Amino acid sequence: MTRSSAPRIAAPLAALAALVLIAGCSAPADDSAAEAQSIVFWTPQTTPERLAAQEGVAAAFTEKTGIEVEVVPMAGADQDQALVTGAASGDVPDVILHASTQTGAWTSQGLLDTAAASTLVDTLDATTFNENALTAVTIDGEISAVPSDGWSHVIAYRADLLKEAGVDVPASVEELAEAAATVKDELGITGLAFGTQAGTASATEGIQSLFQSAGCELVKDGEVTIDSDACTVAAEQFLALRDSSTAGDFDVISARAAYLNGDAAMLLFSTHILDELAGLDPATPATCPECTGTPDFLAQNTEFLTVLGDEPRQYGAILGYGIPTGANVEAAQEYIEFVLDEGYADTLGVATEGRIPLRNGTGDDPEAFAAAWGGLGIGPAHDRTSAEIYGDEFVDGMSEGINSVYLWGMGTDDATLAGLVFSQGVLANQIEALYNGAPAADVTAAMKAAVEEVKAGL
Repeated sequence: MTRSSAPRIAAPLAALAALVLIAGCSAPADDSAAEAQSIVFWTPQTTPERLAAQEGVAAAFTEKTGIEVEVVPMAGADQDQALVTGAASGDVPDVILHASTQTGAWTSQGLLDTAAASTLVDTLDATTFNENALTAVTIDGEISAVPSDGWSHVIAYRADLLKEAGVDVPASVEELAEAAATVKDELGITGLAFGTQAGTASATEGIQSLFQSAGCELVKDGEVTIDSDACTVAAEQFLALRDSSTAGDFDVISARAAYLNGDAAMLLFSTHILDELAGLDPATPATCPECTGTPDFLAQNTEFLTVLGDEPRQYGAILGYGIPTGANVEAAQEYIEFVLDEGYADTLGVATEGRIPLRNGTGDDPEAFAAAWGGLGIGPAHDRTSAEIYGDEFVDGMSEGINSVYLWGMGTDDATLAGLVFSQGVLANQIEALYNGAPAADVTAAMKAAVEEVKAGL
């Protein structure tokens, strides 16, 4: 893996600084129009450190425009009811950072000003955004929110251990299953650690991630297809990967612990793992035997698969800015434009490893923001960058991964059903039978029946 990253970091950050200077030299805001204006911004980034960083971005916006911003921390689960209640009373926020899975539901209830979002995406240039992210927030042919950032699943793997086991780096779920089994047989450690505990949120995430990457679709044009041949094969591969464990079934926490302890050769996890592998998070230290003397041993020996398959569909999260119906539209649009342009680097730096840009660049520099992300600090201290730790190729790979982010049903009428199946853990509740020896075809048939029950209740 390439490790020389200083020139790579300096160039995108210099380019981004130039963009900021250009933006700063544009015509000043109309002070009379901005006077006494204020907006309310709801954010699901609620930890004290992240809240403080967002307030800093808001303060920079206020300094430029004169528009005050009240930053309100609110978890995604609380946003839904609060928005419905606010809409009924006529008291709504002006901007909401939210998950794409919420966009469809809010749009169908008439809670979002979709025209305002569409206009802003056009202003910023739709071609500068992650295409899949735009698809995820496009409801009934209209863009309903403005994509901001997200994260995707990666396969972290110990290059030294795969070499010791005589295993080539896998490029598909099928090859991943074969590699994991070989590692277990040859080295006596877990091949792939990931969430497999039946009936849990960890298994729900693991199932969707690997089934998607194997080419399985939950539903197409209203027809439940989880029992297709592709999904049955995916179930068989999922079982092979689950059986590569030497420690039974994992949840995401124990899977991460197995890799950090050196007891697993590969790990399926979100990009939030980046700082932990480098020994930068005291709350989740690397505990492998070699890590005692070399805290970043895992980072030195870990490489990443950021996509799987010829047509990658990486599981992940997509966050976007919504403008509620009845909001202060012009001020809200101005704020979103700021945080996706000259304030973008600081916005992403709130939690770099989990906030990968969904706006890749500008019309003049299409990769400006994607490249600059690699030069942002990760971990609690933000004192080392992902490009510095993992190399330039990793930054390129992360851009490819986030541009392949995908969720079942996204951007279609099937999104509501897919969202309910996920939130209710429908597939994870059926997976135990696979572990107990039931044929994969029988398990996917049972999954289909369970999904059909959810569909009937819509």
